[in-house]
Amino acid sequence: MAHSRYLRRGQKGFTLLEVMVVIVIIGLMAMLVIPNIMGSKAKADQQKAKADISMLESSLEMYHLDNNRYPTTEQGLQALVKKPVDEPLPAHYDDGGYIKHLPKDPWGHDYQLLNPGKHGSIDVYSIGADGKEDTEDDIGNWAAESR
Repeated sequence: MAHSRYLRRGQKGFTLLEVMVVIVIIGLMAMLVIPNIMGSKAKADQQKAKADISMLESSLEMYHLDNNRYPTTEQGLQALVKKPVDEPLPAHYDDGGYIKHLPKDPWGHDYQLLNPGKHGSIDVYSIGADGKEDTEDDIGNWAAESR
């Protein structure tokens, strides 16, 4: 039993060189896999933001059909959850609102409404991962604007 810590005659262990080669191979594999995983996360976040924006835009269309106008920039997207109390008041607001709650974008920021929009009749957008407006990572409904 005392000899169990040592290699028995005929058993061979790994050399330092073999262990180092295995570590290098694992490191190279990690360098190939990790960027792909991180890239997938960024793409997934962008797709979630686009889906949320599409849902918000559909809800704004319902608001527009009921009230003949979109909420103002000041009323914001909150007008989809709770009836605005400032002018212009909606004439035919749906009793339960148009959505139950406003989602946050994948980076924890509020989605924004601009009426009138810079890119279309209304702009619904996320300020993106950097948290700053009017930067390249902003995601909005203008890319698929069909009006």
